[in-house]
Amino acid sequence: MKQRLFHYQIIQCMEKNNENRVIAITKENGLLSEVTSNEHVLLVDEPESLGGTNKAMTPSQLLCSSLASCTSITLRMYSNRKSWKLGVISVQVDLLKDTENQDYFERKISFSNKLTEEQKERLFKIANACPIHKILEKGNKIETQIIN
Repeated sequence: MKQRLFHYQIIQCMEKNNENRVIAITKENGLLSEVTSNEHVLLVDEPESLGGTNKAMTPSQLLCSSLASCTSITLRMYSNRKSWKLGVISVQVDLLKDTENQDYFERKISFSNKLTEEQKERLFKIANACPIHKILEKGNKIETQIIN
């Protein structure tokens, strides 16, 4: 209960409401972090080889999961509006490095139902229009402040 109260106090001290805000808390011992956003909670960790406990996804895996889930949700929303029966949508995202050591995402999308070539072409465009894809593709400025 004390831990929940601590999170509540941190959230209350933030100056403005932002539905996209997340707060990550990493205690003094270990790397396991609890991430909260509104009423949702998830854990993030590192593998044992990096000093973590391997109890949750790594930050990089979480970033890939944002792209994968946003893609599948965007495709489902679009297919529902079009009344297309895609079946199960599966999106695999890998964070890789090219020959110049630049990071890039490789995304593979599959559907359990058979689609026409026209549907596949349209869904390719829709996948590239998912909000997280757009954010990652254009890059962003990060402003950091130490507040205490």
